Amino acid sequence: MNKSEGLDTKTLLFFFIPLGCSASLVTLSHIIINSTLVRADNSEFIIACYAIAMSLFGITERLGVLLRQTCSSLVRDTYSFKLMSRFTFYIIVSLTLVACAVAFTPVGDFIFATVYGANDRMVEYIKNIYQVLIFVTIFSALRCLNQGIIIYNRQTKWLTIGMGIRLAAMYLLSLLFIYTGHVTGKTGAIIFLVGMIIECLVSYIEGRSLVRKMPETHEEQIPSKRTIFKFYSPLMLSSVIIVMIGPAINVFLGKTADIELAIASYALALSVAQLFLSFFSYMHQIVINFYDDHESEVKKFSFIIGFIPFILLTLFCFTPFGSFFLEHVMGVGGRLLDASLQVLKLFILMALIFPFVDYFNGLLMIHKQTKVTIFSQSANLIMTLIVLVIAVKFASHWNGMIGALAQSMGILAELIVVSSIVHVKERGKMPFLRIKGLGRVGGNR
Repeated sequence: MNKSEGLDTKTLLFFFIPLGCSASLVTLSHIIINSTLVRADNSEFIIACYAIAMSLFGITERLGVLLRQTCSSLVRDTYSFKLMSRFTFYIIVSLTLVACAVAFTPVGDFIFATVYGANDRMVEYIKNIYQVLIFVTIFSALRCLNQGIIIYNRQTKWLTIGMGIRLAAMYLLSLLFIYTGHVTGKTGAIIFLVGMIIECLVSYIEGRSLVRKMPETHEEQIPSKRTIFKFYSPLMLSSVIIVMIGPAINVFLGKTADIELAIASYALALSVAQLFLSFFSYMHQIVINFYDDHESEVKKFSFIIGFIPFILLTLFCFTPFGSFFLEHVMGVGGRLLDASLQVLKLFILMALIFPFVDYFNGLLMIHKQTKVTIFSQSANLIMTLIVLVIAVKFASHWNGMIGALAQSMGILAELIVVSSIVHVKERGKMPFLRIKGLGRVGGNR
């Protein structure tokens, strides 16, 4: 397709829907895990421990996930893929060493006990969960490397296929644990690991098949791993900033009136909110792949679908379906059900904002301005911390709602910063820097 041919909605939907479905299935997989954990004895304690382990895991895992955007933006030939593969190896080794230090040394005790405020019983439980999550990080990074190739070649259906198989395996394993009555926090991590291994395998098979069809060299060939690092490092720094939000929220929820209820209700509500938001977490890929040649069509498409998660989550929260889903699908009951619904209502603001933040981040990627994300996501973190401090001091009885309010206000601050910077650029007042030896990403593939 070239620019003169135009871009119809059908083409965008065939590209975007498989990506959205795969992301939604990822969230659904976490709902499966949480639905398994609520059936355990002392479920609030177990879910709280699992949520803390996952919030720290998210820091290392996010750095692996960035390989997907980096690969889809930079790799154009087999030579580039070899460079990217070596770069991925270094990233995986580094992340594994850091994770092992947390899981097997007193560093983990300090983080979970001092930073998160967990008691001795929780710390030991959390570390056992985190030890399994180390392996999830490895397979997640390998998966994202190959998914970058799949997305660049517009074979996005394979992301949905891989996630579908992963989901089925996780659900069956979940039923097995429930049937045998062996449900602990570590059970959730094992279910997660098995699913990630399966998805990684599917992505690897399809990714390698596509790499063999790529040319040896390309006009946009990256010259060295240094070029990759220049693109990746700002994303890495901004991700370290943004993934601190989850741990920060859990730390402050540990200072609320009812710690276990606060963390558990926030974790459950967030997993449901992400089910609606995750479908739209690939808006940046629409921008990367189509914006250069079809600017007006991409803007119109993004604007229309950007409001969908807000509408869906609003209906979920204010109709009987929300209570029905939490109680009969996820198995949530009692005061945890009521608390989770209250938390979800505060996530509606985030549902309105999130797709447009991802859209603007896509614009930054095609212009190689990933450094901007450091400022926008710093604004997110700062605003989140401000709201957390004020809310915990003056409204600690809000429990999990404090986390949802802080996260929603944080992402609003991020939208204001990133949209303002992009607006200034598009008016020609701020020249965009380029990575030496590499043209713009985007346009016809």
